[in-house]
Amino acid sequence: MAGHNKWSKIKRGKAITDAKRGNAFSKLAKEITLAAKSGGGSPDMNARLRSAILAARAANVPNDNIDRAIKKGTGEIAGAALEEILYEAYGPGGVAMMIEIVTDNRNRSANDIRVLLSKNNGTFADSGSVAYMFQRRGEIRLDKSATTEDQIMEAALEAGAEDIQEDGEDWVVYTATDQLFQVANALREKNLASRSQKLIYQPQTTVTISDVDNAKSLIRLYDVLDDYDDSQNVHANFEIDDAIAEQLG
Repeated sequence: MAGHNKWSKIKRGKAITDAKRGNAFSKLAKEITLAAKSGGGSPDMNARLRSAILAARAANVPNDNIDRAIKKGTGEIAGAALEEILYEAYGPGGVAMMIEIVTDNRNRSANDIRVLLSKNNGTFADSGSVAYMFQRRGEIRLDKSATTEDQIMEAALEAGAEDIQEDGEDWVVYTATDQLFQVANALREKNLASRSQKLIYQPQTTVTISDVDNAKSLIRLYDVLDDYDDSQNVHANFEIDDAIAEQLG
């Protein structure tokens, strides 16, 4: 089991801010729509949809919004067709980035991302030139105060998890992509409910940033990409030195 550095706290603080201003609602609704589109509108028969609904409820998304998002996915309510796109990019200092997009207009999103990158010292990467640096995995986050290290280790490994890490106020359980929902359900049956569960792109190795200006530049790029309306998730292979992270707040 390993820990994460203070850059994780900065990202968690941003996630809280996003939730307050409604950014999270839009992302969660899109995930529900995509899940319903790909696997049907029944949470009992669609593990991805069940997970998306649980995440939405945890973020206090109104039930009407959840129902509407499901019906958009099943076609019961008319709406623009959404598609998932994965962009690869480089940030300042050659940091590798994976940008997950959900959009109803591929050309618009590609142009918008290109502009955001160029204005913030980033560039598009050729297909495959960045992806190999990341591993697709399932990630389950649980409140650290709800269980001990021994309990989460035993329960998660018994359920089929690959790794467990400590990250601030969370236990983070990693799984194979096809085991995410099964492991999350097994933990839930043991009264270990998750804060979130999703598929991520986890960097195989990370670059530690030890310069304040470079750190600010990277965080600025990360923020503008994450705040973009069509952006669903942004992954990058950098960590910020703890001393630098302290200066950034």
